[in-house]
Amino acid sequence: MRTVTPLTAGWEFHADFSNDLIAQPKAGASVRLPHNAVDLDMNYFDERSFQKEFGYQYTLAWQPGFAGKEVALQFDGAMANTVVWLNGHQVASHKDGYTPFKARLTDYLQEGNNLLTVKVDGSENPEIPPFGGQIDYLTYAGIYRDVWLQVTDPVSIANLKIETSNELSDAKGVTVKGFLANPTGLAFSGTALVELCTVEGAVLQQQTVAVDADGFSTSFEQLAGLQLWELDSPALYLVRATLASSAGSDQLSARFGFRTARFTTEGFSLNGKPLKIRGLNRHQSFPYVGYAMGRRAQQKDADVLKEVLKCNLVRTSHYPQSSYFLDRCDEIGLLVFEEIPGWQHIGGAAWKDESVENVRRMVERDWNHPSIILWGVRINESQDDHEFYTRTNAMAHGLDSTRQTGGVRYIENSELLEDVYTVNDFCHVATPEWMRGQPPAPLRPPRYVTGLDKDVPYLVTEFNGHMFPTKRIDPEVRQAEHVTRYLDVLNKAYGNPQIAGSIGWCMFDYNTHKDFGAGDRICHHGVMDIFREPKFAAFAYASQCAPQEQVVLEPVTYWARGEKDRCEALPLIVLTNCDYLEFQFGSFPAIRIEPDRAQYPHLPHAPVVIDSRHVDPQELGAWGMQWMDGRLTGYVDGKPVKQVLLSGNPLATTLEVQADSSELIAHEKDAVRFIVRALDQHGRVLPFLDDVVSLQVSGGAKLLGPAALAFKGGVAGFWVESTGERCDSVVTVSTQRLGQHTTTLTTC
Repeated sequence: MRTVTPLTAGWEFHADFSNDLIAQPKAGASVRLPHNAVDLDMNYFDERSFQKEFGYQYTLAWQPGFAGKEVALQFDGAMANTVVWLNGHQVASHKDGYTPFKARLTDYLQEGNNLLTVKVDGSENPEIPPFGGQIDYLTYAGIYRDVWLQVTDPVSIANLKIETSNELSDAKGVTVKGFLANPTGLAFSGTALVELCTVEGAVLQQQTVAVDADGFSTSFEQLAGLQLWELDSPALYLVRATLASSAGSDQLSARFGFRTARFTTEGFSLNGKPLKIRGLNRHQSFPYVGYAMGRRAQQKDADVLKEVLKCNLVRTSHYPQSSYFLDRCDEIGLLVFEEIPGWQHIGGAAWKDESVENVRRMVERDWNHPSIILWGVRINESQDDHEFYTRTNAMAHGLDSTRQTGGVRYIENSELLEDVYTVNDFCHVATPEWMRGQPPAPLRPPRYVTGLDKDVPYLVTEFNGHMFPTKRIDPEVRQAEHVTRYLDVLNKAYGNPQIAGSIGWCMFDYNTHKDFGAGDRICHHGVMDIFREPKFAAFAYASQCAPQEQVVLEPVTYWARGEKDRCEALPLIVLTNCDYLEFQFGSFPAIRIEPDRAQYPHLPHAPVVIDSRHVDPQELGAWGMQWMDGRLTGYVDGKPVKQVLLSGNPLATTLEVQADSSELIAHEKDAVRFIVRALDQHGRVLPFLDDVVSLQVSGGAKLLGPAALAFKGGVAGFWVESTGERCDSVVTVSTQRLGQHTTTLTTC
C-alpha cells in the first residue's frame, strides 16, 4: 500500500537562486511549508520584490522502504514556474501556479542522502497564464501549498472519477472509473476491489473488477436509502478502491455526493428545487504571507462565507484554489463556481495551450467535489476568441459531462460558447443607452447584455466592488451607500426569475498591484476587511438568512451626531431578518417600523429604513441638539428576539479579543486568527478609537506580521502560526486605553 508523508519541516530557503544549488547543498534559512518567498508589509510595498527566482533545498534520506518502489513528490501548488532536481537531475517542471504536479524521484534516488532542489520563479512570465497583461491581484512566489512524499508499488492508482445517476430517485447509481500510474510501462494483471462506503468508511456495497492498462471501471445500481447532498445537510459518501496486481497493490479513496445542479432559462435548481444564488467572490490571499496559509485558514474562509455571511455560493476568482477550501465547501454545503487562471489578457499560441491544460488540470483534480456546480473555462473579463474558447469548453465537457460551463465576461453581445452566460455587471451607476431618462438600474436586462433574441441561462458573477470601494474607516454616509448598492443588486436578482443569482465583488479586501486599489496596494472592495472582519455591507448578506438560523439586527450607523449629514439621527438603515422593529430615541416613545418592502420587494428579508416618515414631526423637532441613547428591538412572531443599544455617550470600556480556535496544531503549518475590538459600554465597536495594539507571542507559536498594530475602525486583526514546537502558546494583547488580554493556545 502507498505511504504519503507531508514534508513540512526541514527545507532550506534561498532568497536568490543560483545554478550551483542544483547539485550542491547550501545552508539557507530554515523554513516550513507552506512558505511565502517574500513576506510583505500590509500596504505600500513593492510587489516586484517576489518577481524573481528563489530556491528551496531538502535532504531526503534513503529509506529501506524505497527499494523496488515508485517514489515521488506531490506538490499541491507552487507559484509560478517551478523546476525540480534530484541529485542534480531534473525530474519535473510545471508552468502553472495553481494546480498540483508530481516529481518522480525513482530513477535518481541513491542510498544515503539525496538532495532535492526546487527553483520557483515568481516572475510574471508572459508565456504563463494569468500573466502577460495587468492583473488586479498578486501572485505571491513560493511553495505556498503542501508537499508530500508518496511511495507506491510500481503500478498504482493515479486518480478516481466518480459520477452519479438517478440522484433524485430511490434507485441511485454510481459509476467509478480508476486511472492507473504505470510510469515504466510494466505488463501486469490484476483486480480492483471497489467499495461504496459511508464517509466514515463503513462498506455499503462492493465489487471486484478486472484491471487492464486503461485502468478499471464499475457501476453500482439501484442504491436505496442514500441521502442527497443538500445545502443544509450535505451528505457525503466515499469510494475506496484497492488494487491487487502482479506489479503491486495500492489503495485510494475519494469523497462524493449525490446531487443535481442545473442552470436553465428559469434560473438555477439544486436537486430539482429552485435556488437563487447569493454569493461572493474570494481570493486565496492573506495579509503578510500571501498565499502561504495552511489547512485551517483555508477551511475557515469557507466557514465564514457559509456561517457569517450566509452565502450559498463562492466563486474562486480567478484561479483554482486550495483543496482544503473545496473539501470544506463539500462538508458544509457551500456551492462553488471554479475557474481557470486569468484576468482580461489572452496570450499567444503557447499561452493558450497552457490555458487549455489549466482546464484539464482543474477538472481532473476537482471533478469529485459535489460543491462544484460550474466550470469557468474563459479568462475573466477577456474579449471573445472563438477558436480558443471552443477548445476550453471541449476540454471541460470531454472530461466531465455532468457539469455545465461558464465563462465570465463583462462585454455586451459576447459570443456564447458556454452553457451559462456568466457576466460581470457593474452598471449600478452607469446610464446605458436604453436607460436614458430613467434612474440608474442596479443590473442590466439579460437580453440587453447577451444581444440575443431569446433567453439563455444567466448568472451575474461580479457587481459593486471597484465601483464603490469602501474602507472600514470611511464615513457613515459612504458605509450606508455601500450597503444600499448591495441591497439593490440582490433585490433585482431575486426579482428576475431568469437571473440564476448574483455573486458580489467581493468577500474581503485584498492586496494588489500598484495600478489598482487605493494606491496602498490594497483593493478595498470587500464586504469584509482584509482580516475577514465584517463591514456593514456584510450584513446585507447575513440578514438574508432565516431568523430561525440566526437573528440579525445590525444598524448601519456609528451613532454620533457629528457623523450624520445635517447632524440628524435619521435616516437610519437597519439590516435585519426580524418581522419588524421598535426604535426608541432617548425618552421619547418607541416607534414600530416594518421592513421596507416598497423599496425591496424581492429580498427574502428587506431592511428596515427609519426616516422622517415614521416620526411625528413635532417629536422629531424636539429631539433637538442633545444626543441621546438609541434602542432597537427586533421581533419575530410577535416576540422580542434581539436588542441593540446605541450609546449617546460612548465610553471606551472593553478590549475584546476573539480567537478562531483555542488549539494550535504543531505538526502542520497551522495558523489561528485573532480579532481585536475596542468596545463601548453596550458592546458596540468604537470606530474612532485611536490606540496602538501591542502583541506578544510565546511558546510554540509565532506572530505573522508586526508586533504593534493600530486600530482601524475600532478593529485590528492578526494570525499566529505554529512553529513545530510541541508546547502551548500564550498570546498577550495590550492597549494603553483598554488594558491587557491573554489567550492560551493548547498544542495538539
